Amino acid sequence: MSKRVSRSSGVPSATIPWDSAAVAAAARRERVRSVWLGALVCCATVVAYLPAMTAGFIWNDSEYVTTPQLRSVDGLARIWFEVGATEQYYPLLHSAFWLQHRVFGDNPAGYHAVNLLLHLGATILFAAVLRKLIDGGADPSTSLGRDALTSPGGLGSGPASAGTGRKRYAGAEWLAAGLFALHPVHVSTVAWITEQKNTFSLVLYLAAFLIYLRFDEMRRPRHYFSALALFCFSILAKTATVTLPAALLVVFWWRRGRLGLKRDVWPLLPWLALGAAAGIFSSWVERHHLGGDGIGAMGAEFDLSPAGHLLLAGRAVWFYLGGLAWPFNLNFVYPRWSIEGTVWWQWLFPLAVVAAMALLWATRRSDRTPLAVFLLFVGSLFPVLGFVNLYGALFSRVWDHWQYMADLAPLALAGFALACAGPRFQRAGPILGVSLCVLFGMLTWTRCGDFQNSEILFRATLARNPDCWMAHNNLGQILDRKPEGTPEAVAHYEEAVRLYPGGADVHYNLANALAKSPGHLAEAAAEYETSLRLAPDFAAAHNALGNVLSQIDGRLPEAIAQYELALHIDPAQPEIHNNLGTALLMVERTQDAIAHFEAALRLNPNLPQVHMNLAAALESMGRTADAAAHYEAARRLGFAVPEHRD
Repeated sequence: MSKRVSRSSGVPSATIPWDSAAVAAAARRERVRSVWLGALVCCATVVAYLPAMTAGFIWNDSEYVTTPQLRSVDGLARIWFEVGATEQYYPLLHSAFWLQHRVFGDNPAGYHAVNLLLHLGATILFAAVLRKLIDGGADPSTSLGRDALTSPGGLGSGPASAGTGRKRYAGAEWLAAGLFALHPVHVSTVAWITEQKNTFSLVLYLAAFLIYLRFDEMRRPRHYFSALALFCFSILAKTATVTLPAALLVVFWWRRGRLGLKRDVWPLLPWLALGAAAGIFSSWVERHHLGGDGIGAMGAEFDLSPAGHLLLAGRAVWFYLGGLAWPFNLNFVYPRWSIEGTVWWQWLFPLAVVAAMALLWATRRSDRTPLAVFLLFVGSLFPVLGFVNLYGALFSRVWDHWQYMADLAPLALAGFALACAGPRFQRAGPILGVSLCVLFGMLTWTRCGDFQNSEILFRATLARNPDCWMAHNNLGQILDRKPEGTPEAVAHYEEAVRLYPGGADVHYNLANALAKSPGHLAEAAAEYETSLRLAPDFAAAHNALGNVLSQIDGRLPEAIAQYELALHIDPAQPEIHNNLGTALLMVERTQDAIAHFEAALRLNPNLPQVHMNLAAALESMGRTADAAAHYEAARRLGFAVPEHRD
């Protein structure tokens, strides 16, 4: 074996196992080691998330787990071709939910298990991408490349990179993946069924990333089009993945120190165009078509000046970095910041972002890794930094689940920094990294407890953010369904109204609770009227106000007017037809009442109370044979018809 010195590393080549058998053996050992480390990370993650496996549905899960009207084959077609049929237009995600409902029905455990499996899949793919980046080599201008080239068998040492060349970074990818898998800031993604859009889309994103790296090495069309297909699928699961082509460009710049127009940019131009189109469409849907009720992310709550958008974005960047570095005060809904350009200290956040970028840019020649990581982090966050309207911003400017994908880059840097610490910290770095994983796992286990059910979640939210009107409102709805919960529900609704007086739904919910409380009909009517001033086309509020007015002496004509307004807005509601028919009977407009009872039964013939009401109206007009038929229908549907009605 030759004793000459390797030009790339200055290490005697005798120390490098050029023998192919030795290289193969080293590669096998590395694969076995990687499998064991991966299994350890996955097992630790499963243990950390065990409390979430027994959790139920929370908050808006019912809008994502396939609704009854979409559970047929026709419903599947509506998921793809009818904007507004689902909460958000993510047809691949909702198709996955459609399929899961066929398997799990309304059992939340199955959905939680799928979400955890997807999170594990994203973790494994994250490690695979990092391994690919290591095996593909690195430029000496980066800390990764410089460390590799100056260590025996480093990335630049030729065939040794298949064996001892991996020793420098052995297991580093799994430490980074472990930090990602176990970090408690990701509990709101993994323990919340709705956020399966995060885990599903990230699996597709990372798979596309990995295959495109292979295309970058081999330039084979099948790799290019496979990666492009996965990118399209990821967008159809969640539009935030449109940042993938920009992330690839940052990685290529990091690896090579420059971007080649033909090699790097041209192949990704179609991806960038596709991502831009998908982002614009998704923003339009968010603003105009969010959910089946047509609620959109528009209005005074979303309006910000150009300066306001910069203030929000700058503060959000540091908020998300802070949650990553110090995950001890996490919450489901954070206080909603007031964005004001006249408050001087708010400008410190965007100025700090600019200063950080300038500093990292200035040091790029000595090491461009920190700049690349910062660009990847901020770039991945771009869709949620406030430059486009998102409905969730009505409740909070920032959410933990919005940073799920963006956390990959800083956690990769942290994992490699700890696993590959310098000579003085060769043991301390990995030990600290493993200790962080253990700590994160414990925090994740504890955090999963907040997601057991909606009541626990919103009580925990209010304990950390008592001014969260959304939590007060939702907790009130939960309590109002309990036999003795109405008084506490009223208290939470009143607090929600105080904090958010412009919410029509909040006034409506308070009115519903007051209407059930003895002696509070007048107060309930006033709250319904406030709700209708804020939302004049709120059909349910018109109907509910009619119900209350019909119980107050002398206000029956007003009740009839409210029912008629409700039907004008939404004529396809059998309940409103029945209520109006009942009120018309009370003022002896029997023929009109019969017409509305019949309209209700045309919409839904399986309403026993409506059959009874129609039978009574027909009987009062002497149409006993017709009345008997409807009494019989009511009895058939389970209504206890008095004997004298036979």
